[in-house]
Order: sequence, then structure tokens, then C-alpha cells
Amino acid sequence: MYRQAAVYTRCPLRVTKVPCHKVRPTGSINVVAGSEPRYSESMFTPHPNLSNEVNRNIVQSEIEGGVFLEGLPPDTVLQIRTQHHFYTALLLGEGSALISGHPQYCPQPVQVTIAGSTWGGSMLKVRFIGRGMRLEFHHPAYSTPIITSPIQEIREPIESVRDQRTGVGQGR
Repeated sequence: MYRQAAVYTRCPLRVTKVPCHKVRPTGSINVVAGSEPRYSESMFTPHPNLSNEVNRNIVQSEIEGGVFLEGLPPDTVLQIRTQHHFYTALLLGEGSALISGHPQYCPQPVQVTIAGSTWGGSMLKVRFIGRGMRLEFHHPAYSTPIITSPIQEIREPIESVRDQRTGVGQGR
């Protein structure tokens, strides 16, 4: 007897488990905030050694969107709005950033190392900033990482520092 396979589809409202014979074999789309859509050949396949909650969180992060830091050049400015604060991060490269926006931890820009994003537990999506997730960064004055409230929006300002340095948009 054969077991019915299933595919997790991406839907704006919920993650739906659909039998394979009802899914058309088209490429899936992974929209990342602030960049062009990236297409992948296959949809996310749940890992059998991970819990349903972890697999659900991974799919949810793909639905919500976010940005991988490796895909952004140094001098990129990101504006990150969480549930409680509004952060500005100037990426320096290799996970380092100047971040400000928290009245206690970073009222003025401070150099930190961005570890990635978490769903509130111990699992970390490395060097990724994702909507609906919590940003985790290492502050030089604290021994434990700083974890923000859930991220609601990530955007790159129209005129970032990178554009100012290269003269883009200034008629030069």
C-alpha cells in the first residue's frame, strides 16, 4: 500500500496541506521584502525530524517574507519596525551593523552583530530578518543577545547611504 504524499502550499491566510495530485507542478515563489521575487523549483518539504510547530514556523517565515543579510551589500540601510520600537540598521558587512532605535539598548547607533531572527524560542534563522519573527543581535555591552518584539515591517529607504555614496539619484 502506498502512502499519499502531501505538499505544503503557500497561501496568504494559512498554510494548507494538499494532496500532491491536486497541486500543479509549477515553480513556487518566495517574496523577500525589498528585493525581486525569487523562484524555487520545489516547495518546502516538511522535515521528518522536526516538529510540526517548527515546520509550520519555517513555512510561515516564507509566507511573511524577510531578507537574508548575505544578499545585501554593505552600506544598505534597513528600517525595521517591531511591535514596540522602530530600528534603523546600517549594514557594515559580514553580519555587523550600526543599529539604533531602542531607548535602553541602542538610543544612539551602536555596532552590533546580527545573529538572525527567531520565533521566540531557541531556533534561529541565521542572518535573516523576517516579518513576524524577533530580531536577535549581540550588543558589545551585554553578555546575552538582545531579542526584539515581533517584526512588523522591514524596508530599505528610497535614498540609502549606499545611493548617497555612489551619487545615484542625485543627477551626477
